[in-house]
Amino acid sequence: MTAPLRASADVRTDNPARYAKQLVSHLGRKLEFTTEGGTSTASFFDFGTGSIVLGDGVLTLVAESATPEGLARVQHVLGDHLERFGARDSLTVSWAPEPGLAPAAG
Repeated sequence: MTAPLRASADVRTDNPARYAKQLVSHLGRKLEFTTEGGTSTASFFDFGTGSIVLGDGVLTLVAESATPEGLARVQHVLGDHLERFGARDSLTVSWAPEPGLAPAAG
């Protein structure tokens, strides 16, 4: 079994809780999220998992998949939605592979 590919994006915002709630609510129409503490995680059908992690002044998105294509899809869904929701606040999602792992798409 190969190790999953992982990438994360730290998005600075004055309203991380608001954006996390909006993402979970919107994406929760098609995905089932579990929330533990400040982290909400969902399985993105058969192509990966995504997490939304609350921090102090930051919202961290985490994408994970067994394939580069799946990783790109999770990144696209999480990142695109957050950027659209945060357009007024000029939120930008920049993904970075986690150390020691393959580069992420997107």
